[in-house]
Amino acid sequence: MAIVEVRKLRKYFDAGGVHAVDGVDVATEEGEYLVLLGPSGCGKTTLLRTIAGLEVPTEGEVLIGGHVVNGLPPRARRIAMVFQSYALYPHKSVLANIVFPLKAERIGKAERERKAGWAADLLGIGHLFDRKPRQLSGGERQRVALARALVREPSVFLLDEPLSNLDAKLRASARDELKSFQQRIGTTTIYVTHDQVEAMGLGDRIAVMYEGRVRQIGKPVEVYDDPADTFVATFLGSPPMNLVPRDGRLIGFRPEHLLPEEIVSGDDRITLPFHVHRLEHLSGDRHLYGVVKGLGEETRIIARLPATVSVPITPDQTYTFAVHGYHLRFFDAKSGERTDPVRVGG
Repeated sequence: MAIVEVRKLRKYFDAGGVHAVDGVDVATEEGEYLVLLGPSGCGKTTLLRTIAGLEVPTEGEVLIGGHVVNGLPPRARRIAMVFQSYALYPHKSVLANIVFPLKAERIGKAERERKAGWAADLLGIGHLFDRKPRQLSGGERQRVALARALVREPSVFLLDEPLSNLDAKLRASARDELKSFQQRIGTTTIYVTHDQVEAMGLGDRIAVMYEGRVRQIGKPVEVYDDPADTFVATFLGSPPMNLVPRDGRLIGFRPEHLLPEEIVSGDDRITLPFHVHRLEHLSGDRHLYGVVKGLGEETRIIARLPATVSVPITPDQTYTFAVHGYHLRFFDAKSGERTDPVRVGG
């Protein structure tokens, strides 16, 4: 296991025109599962590739195990990377794919096969050794790619959206397998994704990236409950956090905290006239889509009512909804930054 650290890392393309990574400072903990989360083009894959040595940083340092590795090629960094495509050799068997990096390092056949058997037992793919990649399911190809990475006994795993080619059902099971696998081997892992469900389910911590910068880093529940700015607030969460202009600032609250006023007790609350346009029934919840009226410009908001809330709601009607003060977050209307203290640290 090793700690990965990047210090003031910048990566510019086109002679400084595109700032793919723009002054990032991040350090993992030993054995941690850190997820880099953000939309396409935010710099997360470039950051991962720079850690791997596949990109040369414009400025800053990459440290692995306390040592600066800027000048080292990927093979000398004791890392293993699994790509979105898995990058398996189609003409080679599963066994040949797994032992390929060991063969390139001139490790003897007996030792190669011993390590392949060990990795295959961990991932449950020993029975696939004679098959070719085209004969495997998406989940099986993923496990082969992980086994090929594992036999190198890396100190760090770097995973670049390895589940994105799987269907929704398989992604859920593969996500569980990935987490269990990482917990068994205890290797520091950095995982890139644009999928917030993956990030929330896999990460010990999440680093949310946008426009080449880390906007917030913390445990999944911390980042979800206490976003540092309006980008994090609206990127994380499905449906996203509601933002309502009021008194010259933005008030933020999650859809699950917007409830009919008779359910929200206490004096520390705000009430909102909520005109409901339409309803959706999803997984037992009701999603209500509409606008806040009576506070100047109409603002679109969403409420998510659990099945336990049986209050009847009819579209094209206005209701009084409320949010308890504990669940309110406040943001500057211009900069988007939090104006009230973030309640838990990252």
